[in-house]
Amino acid sequence: MPIGIVSEDDFLAELESLNPKRKDERERTRARIELPTDQNHGRNKGDTNVPDSLRKIIGEESVINGRSAGLDLANEFGISASSVSAYAKGASSTASYNNPTLDKVRFLNKSRARAVKKATRTLNLALGSIDQEKLDYADAKDLAGIAKDMSVIIKNLEPQAEPTNQSIEQNQQFVIFAPQFRSEKEFDVIDVTESDLK
Repeated sequence: MPIGIVSEDDFLAELESLNPKRKDERERTRARIELPTDQNHGRNKGDTNVPDSLRKIIGEESVINGRSAGLDLANEFGISASSVSAYAKGASSTASYNNPTLDKVRFLNKSRARAVKKATRTLNLALGSIDQEKLDYADAKDLAGIAKDMSVIIKNLEPQAEPTNQSIEQNQQFVIFAPQFRSEKEFDVIDVTESDLK
């Protein structure tokens, strides 16, 4: 075998000529990683069923890293943008967009909570770094900017309320009645004399 860069096939052929057992191991390894031919091995080309785990991952990516990141991931699997919107809300499809499943909403809320926890730690570090000495210098603006950015992240990532059967809000309603004043000209006039009263 010549010295230099060779293809993988040439390398393996030379390795097999030096060690015949290696060829048997390679064939067994190749047999192990080949996909079975039956239909139970996962998503086939053209199959529109998206596994639940993939829905959760795409929804989490969209919630944590933004819609564009979720769309990029979904594009790798041939999933539509409208489905990404549904997954980010906790629904299984666009048909169930307004009825997200509780377990997916909980999963997304846990992901948000982890991101909020990281952002809160960074926010506290940034706020802790702002002292009187740094307020006297320009670096405090940078630290304040970091703190502001972290608070925006926390606000955007706060978990949504879980849907319940009793999610109907009972708002207090006040009805204020303001009677309209009428002038005397609008009323009927009845002339009465003293003799009519007796």
